[in-house]
Amino acid sequence: MSNRTTGQSPPTSASAPRVVLGKSFPGVLGSVASVRDFVADAAAAAGLDRRARYRLCLAVDEVATNVVLHGYQEAGREGPLDVSVDVDEGAITVRLEDDAAPFDPGTRLVPGPEELARPLEERPIGGLGLLLARDGVDEFRYERAGRRNRNVFVVRRRAAAGAPGAGRR
Repeated sequence: MSNRTTGQSPPTSASAPRVVLGKSFPGVLGSVASVRDFVADAAAAAGLDRRARYRLCLAVDEVATNVVLHGYQEAGREGPLDVSVDVDEGAITVRLEDDAAPFDPGTRLVPGPEELARPLEERPIGGLGLLLARDGVDEFRYERAGRRNRNVFVVRRRAAAGAPGAGRR
């Protein structure tokens, strides 16, 4: 897919979401930084504070990296990372879509407090990135959209303004 950007004019109704930007990146590790920068720029334009932007970008970065490594490279597949950002008065929503085999990150176990308290060399490999993604935003969910994976990251703008627990579920 091409590295294209699309935009849409804001709607007249304040309650209707508006697409700020949409962009397609090649599904390779070299694109993950560009995905992160794209999300960071959109989040800054939406008025998210620095901490909320960092947590959102970390969440998207972790999932995008997993898609590239596990969904594409390890599976011998190629495909895009398609990113869209929707903003309304209450939230910024980032959607990351890919063409890899179906994978719902919500079905994976993430490390619990007991595992996290153990020394690094005693912990099982895996799950920490999904924990960061899930806990870094107000809402993290997976959807199957036709033949595509869609990971959705939502940060409520009122929480992003510095309220205690901003970006936490």
